[in-house]
Parts: sequence; C-alpha cells; structure tokens
Amino acid sequence: MDWLIEFPELGRRDLRDLRKGIDESFKSFSREYGDSIETFFDPLLYFLIWLEKLLLSTPWPLFIGIVCLIGWFASRSIKIVIGSAISLFLIGYLGMWEDTMSTVSIILVCTMLCIGIGLPIGILMSRSDRAQNIVTPILDVMQTIPSFVYLIPVVMLLGIGKVPGLLSVVIYAIPPMIRLTNLGIRLVDKEVLEAADAFGASHWQKLTQVQIPLALPNIFAGVNQTIMMSLAMVVIASMIGVTGLGQPVLKAISNQYLAMGLLNGLAIVALAIIFDRISQSYGKRLQSYRGGHGE
Repeated sequence: MDWLIEFPELGRRDLRDLRKGIDESFKSFSREYGDSIETFFDPLLYFLIWLEKLLLSTPWPLFIGIVCLIGWFASRSIKIVIGSAISLFLIGYLGMWEDTMSTVSIILVCTMLCIGIGLPIGILMSRSDRAQNIVTPILDVMQTIPSFVYLIPVVMLLGIGKVPGLLSVVIYAIPPMIRLTNLGIRLVDKEVLEAADAFGASHWQKLTQVQIPLALPNIFAGVNQTIMMSLAMVVIASMIGVTGLGQPVLKAISNQYLAMGLLNGLAIVALAIIFDRISQSYGKRLQSYRGGHGE
C-alpha cells in the first residue's frame, strides 16, 4: 500500500519540477530577448501615442460631427446619428472626454491590428482545410482561456504599459475576425466561383473581386464582434497600465466610488452601442445591397 502514498508525492514533485523549469525558461527568454521584443513594438507604441494625442487635440464638436457623418454614411439612420451625438455630448459634459478619447484610440488601433492580422489568416483558413484544422484549436484556446492567464506572460515579457495592454486586447478580440472571415468566404456560392472561372479569372481576381466583396457582410460582423470584445477588455487591460475609461472603473472598485464606477461604466456602454449600431448597420446595408444586386 505504500505505492498509494508515494504516487501522489511523485506526481507533486514532477509538477513542481515542471513549473520550475517553465518559469526558469521563460525568465531566461525574457532577459535575453525582452529588449529586442520591446524595440520591435516601438513603432506600434509611437502610433498609438500619436493617435491618442490627435484625438485629444481634436475639438469635441469636430469629433462628434465626424462620428455623426460616419454614422449617417453607415446606417442612413437619423436615430443612430442623434443618439451618437447625445451620448458623446453627455460623456464630455460629465468630464470623461479625455479618458474616452484614450479608450477610442486603443479600440481603433486594436481593430486595425485585428483586421490586418485576422483577415489574411481567415482567408488562408478558407482556402486550406489543413490551415483551418491547425488554426481552429488555437482560436478555441484564445477564446476560452481566462484573460488574466495570458496577461501574465505578456507583462513578464514587456512589463506594464500601453503595448502589453494593447496586445492583450488583440489576443482577446481577434478570434471573431478570423472565424467570420473564414466563414464568409466559404459561404460564397460555388456557382458564382464557377462563373468567375469560366471568365478566366485568376485566383487573386476571384479572391479580391468575387469572394471578399460577397463575404463583406460576414467580415463586418467580425469587425463588430472584435470592437465589442475590445471594449469588454478595457477594464482588465487598465490593470497593466492602459489609460482610458477602464482606469476610473478600476479605481472605483478599489475605493468603492459608486458614482465614478457607474458613470465610466455607462460611458463604455455608450461607446459599445455607438460602435455596434454603426458597424452592424453598415453590415446590414452591405447584405441588402449584395442581395438586391444579385437579384
């Protein structure tokens, strides 16, 4: 019966050795390559800082006007335009404008990164079943693993600051972009592709002139979900130095400031609704246009 007692002890010892080995390996990797990795992300940091300063220096009436124009172009809905204008005006009136602009800059950069990285990966998955079988489990892990878990290696590698927070948001928000791009391209009618082949279209022409245009509603649905998940990550990312509306919420939690937490939380909700309505309406317009055009 001694083996029943020794077996758990052996397992715990092996687990301790495994954890120690992983910790030491990652620390050695961080010491050796940490500075090089930080240097690699410097252009991203400079762009993020530049965009944040640009938004902060933009007069609030001009910014609200730009959002309303984008909202009208995307939705053709006066309700969305008026709702966006009122929401942004109240955010500024209640003294949350600077934090909101910082959050918007993070969301914009995150969305651009997710589109720039996620779109090619989604296209690759749509063209190769092997790539889809490889990438899908990775996306499953990215979507199911708790966000605090992957904050640990990011912070250990890059420290506290804007770039680690931005990378954490991208990891959390990019899976819908990849999945819906893949789905949208795979759902393109095969008869349309056969017609393109009959006209002698190359693979590149089919992709850029047939598949991507027809998949745009799904792709914009991916953009919509990416933005929503980015905003959901704002408060958690504030724990590692990301400025914006998340920091007052975190401060309110620590100090039990109900009003501060509630107002900044509602500001995040307002941004989420504005982004959601605009991107969703544009996706629906694309869908109806493609449907009518196809008919």
